[in-house]
Amino acid sequence: MSSLSNLKVLDLTSHLSGPYCAMILADHGADVVKIEKPNDGDQLRKTPPFQSGESAPFMLWNRNKRSVTLDLKELKDHQLLLKMVEAADIMIENFKPGTASRLGIDYVSVSKINPALIYCSISGFGQTGPYAPRGGFDLIACGMSGLMSINGPPDGPPYRIPMPVSDVCGGMNGAIGILTALAARNQTGRGQHVDTSLFESGISLGVYEAANVFANGEVPERLGQAHRGSAPYQLFPTSDGYVTVGGAQDNFWRGTCKILDCEQLVEDPRFKSKAERVANNKVLVSELEVFFRRQSTSKLCKAFDEAGIPAGPVMNHVEVYNDPQTLAREMVVEVEHSKLGQMKTIGIPVKLSDTPGKITRSAPLLGEHNKEVLKDWGLE
Repeated sequence: MSSLSNLKVLDLTSHLSGPYCAMILADHGADVVKIEKPNDGDQLRKTPPFQSGESAPFMLWNRNKRSVTLDLKELKDHQLLLKMVEAADIMIENFKPGTASRLGIDYVSVSKINPALIYCSISGFGQTGPYAPRGGFDLIACGMSGLMSINGPPDGPPYRIPMPVSDVCGGMNGAIGILTALAARNQTGRGQHVDTSLFESGISLGVYEAANVFANGEVPERLGQAHRGSAPYQLFPTSDGYVTVGGAQDNFWRGTCKILDCEQLVEDPRFKSKAERVANNKVLVSELEVFFRRQSTSKLCKAFDEAGIPAGPVMNHVEVYNDPQTLAREMVVEVEHSKLGQMKTIGIPVKLSDTPGKITRSAPLLGEHNKEVLKDWGLE
């Protein structure tokens, strides 16, 4: 048994944020039906790299779903979708605001058909406010939410974040909103509209930056490897690679200096307190780097681990997906694809003791489950 196995979900999303949200529900047992345009489908199906003609990115975050093709501009298909709405518990869309209304499948319209429906909208900027009509991608949200302004070297330009953080966070926030609305529905019997955005998701990640702005009204500076409130708390070069160390806590600071054989720094007036270390982080790092470079990554990690000080090697993704902890936590799993056979995917990051999530099916081919879903949902 999985936690959400009694729920039917209509996934009308594309690209990453919406599909990621629906994937979270599917991983925990919900029957997620991905509604796609005939012939084209989700535009992400065209995104490289490809495996035997199938998009690897698409397959990663559309697992555990079934695909049904509908042309919502055709009356017959539109009416069929509305019948599916009657049977659904949840509907997710990430259209540009206004599109769902033009298609007659906005929350106001479909909630009249199914008042218990939980309807989730994930957009660039939300359904209200002066920017609501704009389309939005992760790139734009990361730029406008402040995330890019703090990323990169202190003296350089803002850097694009190489991972789609507002997209993934937007999907997570959508799932959180849906699960919260489900809890409310258990009490009231009514569904509701869940509205989140990439912009707000990006803003919500700037917690240290918000604390600084609200405390002193100043623009947060770009820190490079440094941390706003902790030092030493960053990446350091070793003799053969890089290591990260969280040595800001006073006892960790003393332990770090002992491991590096630079205990004279403990009594240095510039570094005696956490606040002083943060204020003098540039000179602190220049002092410490000399000692870090004298030892290998593995030797340092072993010493920090034995001392109980949080530290770790900087690994590339090939190393990550072959790491013993990654494998022990089942964060790389295999699943059978109807076209490719056995393939790997990322595992489920949240483990439940009694009703664990499962990856039981790969991402669907376009329209692969047209007949199967209609039969299962009693709509033949």
